[in-house]
Amino acid sequence: MIIKLTSTRNKLGQMYRLSAALLERHWLKLIVSIFVCFLMLERNLTLEVRLSTTKPAVNLSSEAPPATGERVLPTSQNDGARAVFASENSEKRQRQLAYIRRFAKVAQAEMEKFGIPASIKLAQGLLESDAGKSPIAIENNNHFGIKCFSRNCQKGHCRNFEDDSHKDFFRIYKSAWESFRAHSLMLRQNERYQPLFSLSSTDYRAWAAGLSEAGYATDPDYAKKVIRLIEELNLQRFDGG
Repeated sequence: MIIKLTSTRNKLGQMYRLSAALLERHWLKLIVSIFVCFLMLERNLTLEVRLSTTKPAVNLSSEAPPATGERVLPTSQNDGARAVFASENSEKRQRQLAYIRRFAKVAQAEMEKFGIPASIKLAQGLLESDAGKSPIAIENNNHFGIKCFSRNCQKGHCRNFEDDSHKDFFRIYKSAWESFRAHSLMLRQNERYQPLFSLSSTDYRAWAAGLSEAGYATDPDYAKKVIRLIEELNLQRFDGG
């Protein structure tokens, strides 16, 4: 028993001396490692790699990303509409993709007939109608916030909606497709939008800027939001060229 205790004591002594030697030799590295771990826990750094853009971006921040992955921004010709930029797997993004699948061919047909880029029409429809879920889109089939300025409206021609504390009348359409055609005619026949048709049908950035300058929407960031939606959802692929 004495021999075993002596042997155990010797081993413990050896381990103590070895630990002391290692600590003395690497004490600086140990302190640095502890300090780095403390910083990581204290700041709660998160790393977010966005693969939805053409150029993956790395974002380091001290705050975790939003739980829903969505950001809601006000916009549109009727200020009640919303522009929602969604994460890749969110329910909102899936609705946006379904909207694109539903109306991409319509937008391309309108582009061929009127010269309006399909990407612009789809992005505006997404913004103005909240991907087809705004009250005006659901109740009026109005996907572009087109207002009625007639003083002698017949029944079923328009409907009253609250818009930024003002009451406005918005056109009613029999179908969403009729709304897409009305949007094309409004741009083609309205004098203030005519400079747009001298632009290339593949230059969606210039079209977005031109729409904003012509006063399509009251939101000063309207062009940026249109461009962002086009690029995030790759809508320019529908423009050809």
